[in-house]
Amino acid sequence: MCPMGHVWRDKNIIMGMDMHIEQRLKELKLILPTASDPQGSYCNCVRTGNLLYVSGKGPVAGLTEVPKGKLGREYTTEQGYEFAKATGLDILAAVQLELGSLDKVSRVIKLQGFVNATQEFEQHPKVLDGCSDLMAAVFGEKGIHARSVFGALSTRANLPIIIDSIFEVLEE
Repeated sequence: MCPMGHVWRDKNIIMGMDMHIEQRLKELKLILPTASDPQGSYCNCVRTGNLLYVSGKGPVAGLTEVPKGKLGREYTTEQGYEFAKATGLDILAAVQLELGSLDKVSRVIKLQGFVNATQEFEQHPKVLDGCSDLMAAVFGEKGIHARSVFGALSTRANLPIIIDSIFEVLEE
């Protein structure tokens, strides 16, 4: 359940979370890639207090070929979902690199997605669900978050999706 009483659409995704996150990743048969490097004059993560801001990530880490193009033209909604999931794995890799362990995440606060799409494309929320479902599967109820999703005229390197995120982390 979300803090304001809204019900998560798939309760099966968030059950059974009495384990370490690395153990949960193995159970889900997920392997974190090496975190991608920033593509400009910025860093992957900035921590202030107990919040960790993660810079925009795309589906580039751990893939044999980096996808380039628009949803609704080169790619389907289903492919976009998988790109968002791959982007989520890169986000988690960056968080793990920054914190040393994903067990230090106390909550996923927000995801913000920018979908490189044609003007006619209308399935932006379904695309970002790839990352949202991943966070809920990995962190359980702590992975349920607020989010925004926008259509973009263009994105860095013509990637099909860019996602930035905010995490609450345990006090040091």
